[in-house]
Amino acid sequence: MSAGNESEAGRVKPRTTVERKSDREVVVTRTINGPARIVFAAFTKAELFTRWWVPKSMGMKLVSCAMDARVGGKYRLEFDVGGAEPAAFFGTYVEVKPNSRLSWTNDEGGENGSVTTVTFEEKGGKTLVVLSERYASKEALEAAGAGAAEAMVETFNQLDELLVALGESTAQ
Repeated sequence: MSAGNESEAGRVKPRTTVERKSDREVVVTRTINGPARIVFAAFTKAELFTRWWVPKSMGMKLVSCAMDARVGGKYRLEFDVGGAEPAAFFGTYVEVKPNSRLSWTNDEGGENGSVTTVTFEEKGGKTLVVLSERYASKEALEAAGAGAAEAMVETFNQLDELLVALGESTAQ
């Protein structure tokens, strides 16, 4: 990515990249059209998070979202997936640096659970978001599949839409 031409290029359709960095890590990268403080809030405030996180095309509904975004704080997401019980995703925040870095465990996977780290780097009113999923082993990554990381393309599009709705998108 060339650093100098971003403001000269005008409005460019955001591109999400999904890359397997190693046998244990998948990285998703996207520039979001909004300031880091708002993008970070969208990751840490339940009232915002519930508006963009679930890809609409998947037909799932986020029915419960609790987030205590501080080191040692917990999160829990419950999804209606059409069964008798909701599917739950939960864990603990292990690093919280407002507007720059966020990391949490994904405990529903037990000892094969991943650790998610997200960095936020603001430039010119836009935020480069780098989301890394690091698994305990190659086998754990393969068992998880690439579906969740691939779904982040749609999810990040929905985040951009949310920022437009909030009036926080950068105008070009």
